[in-house]
Amino acid sequence: MLNGMKTYTMKPSEIEKKWLIVDAEDIVLGRMASIIANILRGKHKPGYTPHMDCGDNVIVINAEKVKLTGKKLTDKKYYWHTGYPGGIKERTAEKILGGAHPERVIIKAIERMIPRGPLGRQQMKNLKVYAGTEHPHEAQQPAPLDIAAMNPKNKRIA
Repeated sequence: MLNGMKTYTMKPSEIEKKWLIVDAEDIVLGRMASIIANILRGKHKPGYTPHMDCGDNVIVINAEKVKLTGKKLTDKKYYWHTGYPGGIKERTAEKILGGAHPERVIIKAIERMIPRGPLGRQQMKNLKVYAGTEHPHEAQQPAPLDIAAMNPKNKRIA
């Protein structure tokens, strides 16, 4: 051990979870997803501990109004397999955003930026995404997180 330096590890009792709310209207999908993924993991905190769920809870509203740059709206495809031979299916981002569950585009983007495994699944439970402006978490008094103000490239008005 050099100079008595020790790595700080957060204890479960020291973890303080805050609630943040993000308005996804006109925000670029990938830029927003990377910021939210870091917050869910807790990497924005000085006491970040990789093997603990020390991230904050994030509420995303207006998920249907998120922006994609370039031709991603028509060209980006989401694939899944039914489990049957030849059962690969695909849907474009435009179809999902215009469909019944537009919040799934944001959930998938964030999910793919969080490590897979039991801890990643636990951290994904701290994410709540809603297509419109209504959400049932008023009692938590979420603090607003303005992603558009962080970088001029984060907001797109087409």
